[in-house]
Amino acid sequence: MRAQENTIKSSVVDAVEDRVHQLCWRYADRLPFHGWHHVSFVRAKAVGFAGHNGADVSVVETAALVHDVNYLVRRNSPAAAGSDLRLGLLADCGVSDDAARWIDAIIDEAEMANRGRHISLEAQALSDADTLFKALPVTPVVLAHRYLSENGLSLAELADKIVGEQGDVHDSGYYFYNPDAAAMYSRWATANLQLWRCIKEAVDDPTVVELLDAVSAVDTATAAAS
Repeated sequence: MRAQENTIKSSVVDAVEDRVHQLCWRYADRLPFHGWHHVSFVRAKAVGFAGHNGADVSVVETAALVHDVNYLVRRNSPAAAGSDLRLGLLADCGVSDDAARWIDAIIDEAEMANRGRHISLEAQALSDADTLFKALPVTPVVLAHRYLSENGLSLAELADKIVGEQGDVHDSGYYFYNPDAAAMYSRWATANLQLWRCIKEAVDDPTVVELLDAVSAVDTATAAAS
């Protein structure tokens, strides 16, 4: 484990937090899943993981604050889609160009669809925090419908995305990089992935499709009557 460093001043991190908080509330209707509730959770967990693995805590914290601004640029987009907005926001808040580009690279490196077994300590801390949010037992119950709405996906498309992106990572043994996180949360992650694998199977059943269509029709009629 390398010596802990803090590249970004706390006052600058505070400025980034303020800007992101404002954006999340201003565009709350566009971010029902990736809003401030998600950002603040990932930020808190990422700071803890960074403190444990010796990463630069200030860089990880800042990366966590801006890791999902791509959803303000385009629905259902990769992290890279938010690069210009992210770099501009960081510059406005006083983050140096080198640090901002490092943060942008960490966010790409940590993304579930991109990450490999050997990524930087900073990316590991951010990835574990974001991955934990996905693996929480409450996420599919309380938040999955928000993800569908935010990104314009069907249930089948979300199941394909989750199983496709997470299955190999989970089965290869690096779903979490932090050993304590792996010991504590792997059971949740396994159950969550198994649930989505079952959903993926279920939405191929014609009777289940009829059920979902009927539920959608009721929702549409209720909304029209309101």
